[in-house]
Amino acid sequence: MSITQSSASLFSTTEEKEGTFNARYSLWIKEALDELPHSFTITDPFISGHPIVFASPGFLKMTGYSREEVIGRNGRAFQGPKTNRRSIMEIREAIREERPVQVSILNYRKSGSPFWMLFHMIPVFGNDDGRVIHFVAVQVPISGQKMRNGSGCSEMVFGSCRREVCLGSFVHQERALPVECDEQELENWEHCEASESEKLKSAEAVGSVLSVLTRYSEFAGRLVCGKRNCLRGADCLSSSLVISLGRIKQSFVLTNPCLPDMPIVYASDAFLTLTGYKRHEVLGQNCRFLSGVDTDSSVLYEMKECILKGQPCTVQILNYRKDKSTFWNLLHISPVRNASGKTAYFVGVQMEASCKDIESKELRPEPRQLSVVGAVRVAVRSSFMATC
Repeated sequence: MSITQSSASLFSTTEEKEGTFNARYSLWIKEALDELPHSFTITDPFISGHPIVFASPGFLKMTGYSREEVIGRNGRAFQGPKTNRRSIMEIREAIREERPVQVSILNYRKSGSPFWMLFHMIPVFGNDDGRVIHFVAVQVPISGQKMRNGSGCSEMVFGSCRREVCLGSFVHQERALPVECDEQELENWEHCEASESEKLKSAEAVGSVLSVLTRYSEFAGRLVCGKRNCLRGADCLSSSLVISLGRIKQSFVLTNPCLPDMPIVYASDAFLTLTGYKRHEVLGQNCRFLSGVDTDSSVLYEMKECILKGQPCTVQILNYRKDKSTFWNLLHISPVRNASGKTAYFVGVQMEASCKDIESKELRPEPRQLSVVGAVRVAVRSSFMATC
């Protein structure tokens, strides 16, 4: 299914995705970014699927899509059958390692026509906790440089026309002439090199976008920056872990027992839907913020004892949503150990129950809850091993 065919289903979520972006900055951030002449997108690794949360007018003009068709999409929506897999892996590796990357890649417009571009991506970190908040990706069209095909021969490029002139095993560049060619022929090229001026242009664009983000985040009191600045004792979840956790669709939170007051360091989209809170209102909180006047203190004590012993437990507890309405929460808590066997996190998996009709001793975790625990453990261990 193409991006245009399924875009209608995204219209209702566009405002929600952009809302998570606006929450980090002042209300005027979008207007300021719209004034920049560059083609770029901003993605949020904390949202399931690592979607685009902002697309510049330059990007929309270059690709032919509307903003509604882009927001909420992963960047792979613009790739196609001839997009180099190696380039894609370079980008994925940079996301996992939370570092900048600059790579040439073949992408596709809304019309289906291919074009080569220089893709320059950087992570944007929260200044308070060192977490990756967003990724900024600048796209600079490659106007015409040396290219090579599968045979290893070099080619001269004239504008959008690309053709090699070979005699035997030698390439005679002086005999290369501008020629008429179909744009679809671009798909046959294995690699396209950006010029130094295009690389410089992408670096300047990245700097401009980061400058705007920094300035407007400062206005909102939630400063971002281009370099990691982890506070001592802060837990910085890697982007690879965040993305892996984002694939789990059930309601759950991840807490860090090594930090003071065991704060929530990750909350799933389903948890936010269940409780009515925004992600920034949840991260850093202890789970007791869901408790209220009618919450049974003996259940809270049971949970605390199991956590201190490093043991799993299943309870049914009365919790409160943001709007103060109550719900019975069938909660399963389990330790999550890293590859060295040390308890790195606790995962709490929530299931809404219709009423309290089960005695505490009879409670058992649901298969779906155990499945979430297993998926979280795999993600944590894989992330730990990847960073070793």
